[in-house]
Amino acid sequence: MSNSRKFESLFPAESQIPAEFNLTQPIEQREYLVNGEMRQWSGKTQDVWSPVYIQTEKGLEQKRIGSYPITDPADAMEVLYAAVKAYNNGRGEWPSMSVAKRIECVEKFTQRMIQKRDEVVRLLMWEIGKSLGDSQKEFDRTVQYIYDTIDALKDIDRNSSTFTITEGIIGQVRRSPLGVVLCMGPFNYPLNETFTTLIPALIMGNTVLFKPPKHGSLLHYPLLEAFKDSFPAGVINTVYGRGNSVIPCLMESGKIDVLTLIGSSKVADKLKKMHPKVNRLRAILGLDAKNAAIVTESADIELAVKECMLGSLSFNGQRCTALKIMFVHKSVVDIFNKRMAEEISKLQLGMMWEKGVNITPLPEPNKPAYLKELIEDAKLHGASVINEGGGESYKSLVQPALIYPVNSKMKIWHEEQFGPVVPVVPYESIEEPIDYLIESSHGQQVSIFGTEVNQISELIDATVNQVSRVNINAQCQRGPDTFPFTGRKDSAEGTLSVTAALRSFSIRTVVATKQTLENKAIINQIVENQESNFLSTRFIL
Repeated sequence: MSNSRKFESLFPAESQIPAEFNLTQPIEQREYLVNGEMRQWSGKTQDVWSPVYIQTEKGLEQKRIGSYPITDPADAMEVLYAAVKAYNNGRGEWPSMSVAKRIECVEKFTQRMIQKRDEVVRLLMWEIGKSLGDSQKEFDRTVQYIYDTIDALKDIDRNSSTFTITEGIIGQVRRSPLGVVLCMGPFNYPLNETFTTLIPALIMGNTVLFKPPKHGSLLHYPLLEAFKDSFPAGVINTVYGRGNSVIPCLMESGKIDVLTLIGSSKVADKLKKMHPKVNRLRAILGLDAKNAAIVTESADIELAVKECMLGSLSFNGQRCTALKIMFVHKSVVDIFNKRMAEEISKLQLGMMWEKGVNITPLPEPNKPAYLKELIEDAKLHGASVINEGGGESYKSLVQPALIYPVNSKMKIWHEEQFGPVVPVVPYESIEEPIDYLIESSHGQQVSIFGTEVNQISELIDATVNQVSRVNINAQCQRGPDTFPFTGRKDSAEGTLSVTAALRSFSIRTVVATKQTLENKAIINQIVENQESNFLSTRFIL
């Protein structure tokens, strides 16, 4: 069987798709959420095509799974003003609401969200080609993140429910919202990574404009009614359409107080510059990364191979935390490459619902061609694909490619591939990978593999000021969600984790007075009669 026939045979006929995972009818979204109502849409729409192709009598045909609205700048501005009105300079119902009542709203939404699990998981699979297990894990992890966020906010609120008396001043320090948040998530974790910014922004009292990613829009549609029914009007609003059309007018209005984007650093730079008062704009960004693995001569090779496989090829390598370049000491590089090639050959290509599948169709239409370009460029500068069939592709499926030896003349050295291509760089001096990290425009994480304690210690000290997380004998990753998630250089701005995100989307605010009998009586009366939602000693359990 030819390679193209081998790949083609991996795509199913409609009758071969298990009924419980199939989308028998396209989802034609003709409404969006604005100002507490599901606004009907009769304008232009965007077709949504799955990365899965279907066997038909005419040959392979890409599966169309639905459509969603393409709004224009005027519609986007209407959505913005709904959020501005709901915030009302901090005097709206939502920003003025007590922490306890905001938590109740988020809990109500979460219960409604759980009821939509199967529907959202199915759309995750079909829209972005994520395996069944990973789609279920993304949904469940998101729900857990929401509950962890609620618990963290309760802790913060309990710790701030007391008064401090210092130098004759009585004060209470609590956290207050920032304003109107524009939230844009990524296609690779369109539910989880979107909600790790959206939920903290909401629960801290901000109002939100939420623009779903281009790949991964439809999966949010089943949740819009839950948002509408769980929050006051205008607190959460959706923006659809092409980013280069609807986002500039929002930023140029100066009405956006917080920009949160998980995506490209180039896009983030452009958006920030559009804001007329950039010093008043808070940016919380998760951006590009080119995380390196450093495999030293003392490394446990089997452990290093296992972790580098997971780190570089989980969800086809489409993770910001993926290992995207491997520096391997010359004394162990041959055995490392041999074992990596052997393990890559065991990976199963196929459809998302198939048991044991590792490599699934890629959602970005131009990605296979881009990956081929990176591979061909590496070959021109002296590298080879050293695993059998590496880099071969058909339609949206790409066989992972192990490339060696990689050097600084190649595009793959500099560019974030965000796909199943694994570049390996041989090195002699430990300064070589350290210099790479120093010179890189990215600074998210690094993985160090070794057993020699002194060398690991040296590498820790050399890398902690280049990246924001150093992993010892383990792949790069985001979790657990209680750990800070950020980056240096062009990889991030602001910090995300359960507690850090709550701080990122709020600001510490102090209510203070001189310690006189009159002032103490005023404070006591406010607290005892619960006359203020902000100034309070109520304890949330």
